[in-house]
Amino acid sequence: MATKQVQCLLCPRHCELREYERGDCRVRVNVGGELHTLVWAEACSANIDPMEKKPLFHFLPATWIFSIATAGCNLHCKFCQNWQLSQSNPEDTRNFRLVPADVVAEAKASGCGSVAYTYSEPVVFYEYVKDTARLARGEGLRNVLVTAAFIDEKPLRELCQFIDATNTDLKSIRNEYYQEICDGELPPVQRAIKTIQQEGVWQELTYLIIPTLNDTDEEFYDYFHWVLDELGPDIPLHLSRFYPTYKLSNLPPTPTSTLTRARNIALEVGHNYVYVGNMPGHPGESTYCPGCGATIIRRRGYNIGEVKLTAEGRCLFCGREIPGVWR
Repeated sequence: MATKQVQCLLCPRHCELREYERGDCRVRVNVGGELHTLVWAEACSANIDPMEKKPLFHFLPATWIFSIATAGCNLHCKFCQNWQLSQSNPEDTRNFRLVPADVVAEAKASGCGSVAYTYSEPVVFYEYVKDTARLARGEGLRNVLVTAAFIDEKPLRELCQFIDATNTDLKSIRNEYYQEICDGELPPVQRAIKTIQQEGVWQELTYLIIPTLNDTDEEFYDYFHWVLDELGPDIPLHLSRFYPTYKLSNLPPTPTSTLTRARNIALEVGHNYVYVGNMPGHPGESTYCPGCGATIIRRRGYNIGEVKLTAEGRCLFCGREIPGVWR
């Protein structure tokens, strides 16, 4: 008798799997007519990071976060900086057993108030994230997703019940870019970003700007207008510098002038919090009050200088409320 074929309904690929066949992510497999994950508690990376590395600038600044990953991803971005993890089979990475209780214990013992699911793509280690996040929430820890958000609505809404913040990659506002550079599709990511917002999870967006691929003024305007129209002016935007890597080692780093130009366009469009990433010392690393213009959080790289906010998240100079999660 033929074994029942299984369809995975986690992400928009909806992989249909025969016996022992794996999905596009390489970590989900049909065993005996049931879908199994190969990476539950099989961590390939665990580190203590500053919150600013995620990057999250309006979520518990200057705190530490315990960060974990497994192998696998459901996108195949040509610029991936962690491709050794994301584009590998789980049997080809150096893994160690780290069950949810161990994650929580390690986070608390190291003085971290949060757990991040990051480095590769937490969507594909969904069950591990969900079990760990549920336990962490019960122990008073916050949960953070660093994700490309290529995920279906139903599992995303279920996961959002245990997630406190995301840094979500919106890699381009062109579907052709997603198809050619990421082997994905843009509309499901846009839907996921709006879903995260609807669920009340604190969200910040990252836009990796790559020379010749997604760096025209026309694309900047389209990108920033879409975010403004759908999410409003207060969602923090991280404009990140590209460095040559993986399959795009032939391209140059993003010029400072391009990042500055993109930031100026975002501000012109009406965004209040626009940051430049991977460029320590750029003025765009710091947070400025949209009300009075004062510097309210000074940053250089992952280092935090003065913080001019009240405990309730208001500007010390003019009293304007600065959106975020500050305590």
